[in-house]
Amino acid sequence: MLRRLSSKPFAVVRQATLALIKEVEESSAGSRLVLTGPSGCGKSMLLKQAVEYCAQKDWLTLYIPKAARLVDSTTPYTYDLRSRTYLQPKASSQALKRFLVANSTLLQNLTTSQDVVLEKAMIPAGTPLPKFIQVGLDEQSSSPAILDALFHKIGTQTDYPVLLAIDDFQALYCTSRYRDPHFNSIRPYHLSLPRLLMEYASGKRTLARGTVVGAITDSDPSWRPPLELRTALGIPHGQPVSPYAKRSETVRQYTKGLKPFAVPSQLSLDEAASIFEHWKSGGAFDSPVSDELFLAKYSESSGNPREFVWKGLLSNFDPR
Repeated sequence: MLRRLSSKPFAVVRQATLALIKEVEESSAGSRLVLTGPSGCGKSMLLKQAVEYCAQKDWLTLYIPKAARLVDSTTPYTYDLRSRTYLQPKASSQALKRFLVANSTLLQNLTTSQDVVLEKAMIPAGTPLPKFIQVGLDEQSSSPAILDALFHKIGTQTDYPVLLAIDDFQALYCTSRYRDPHFNSIRPYHLSLPRLLMEYASGKRTLARGTVVGAITDSDPSWRPPLELRTALGIPHGQPVSPYAKRSETVRQYTKGLKPFAVPSQLSLDEAASIFEHWKSGGAFDSPVSDELFLAKYSESSGNPREFVWKGLLSNFDPR
């Protein structure tokens, strides 16, 4: 749980955190995990903790904090006849910049393994990856091609393990808000960046050394997990599903091999107590606190991390 009610942000390392890190460390080539669980159970925080751990252990990490931004029609797109997909130059450039900033030290030791032909230039094999990425940042129109070639390189190299972390993972499988010239909705697998991520998530492309981890978000009604993804991950549908309900075979293909990682719906007493004690020692409460108050707030929230913090402890927070 990350909160800014103390002098520094703090996080609670849960048993689920340790279990996820163990899964990631022991992952084999092509391993793909998806964090599932009820709203507020801490899936996004677990994903961030995994990213931070891997970064500290010299993994190459690419963290997509909100995959919905890739399909909500907030960045420009253009159709590419060669690949028959809609390219997303700005979104691709942003991903390149995020990857370069997070991995600048490790990337100094890697170079391109083959020539990369762009529309206006050719980048020779042996080019250092930071320089290669900078081409995509300087010339935004080339960023989709640079990003695709970069993924190929980091996916085939074995010098460093790779973590591809995607929050709002389910949004990649929802109908996008982009429109084609006939004003029809564009499927996410027809958009360059979502398609790239979905290919690694489904095993169509693999990481020689590393893993893909996604986190489902079900609190946003605009991007509910679709039927195909719910079925693949064993997520409850919430209502009866007709056997005649329409399913997309293409979307189903992109769900193959996904392994659910169930995040506990509750904090353990020890985990909740550590949050409570941290705030107590920092004087965050405006009334005397006791074990009875802690147990009352834990019971009121049923141990749900979000409810415990926002509707439990924050109701007693002194803002002064």
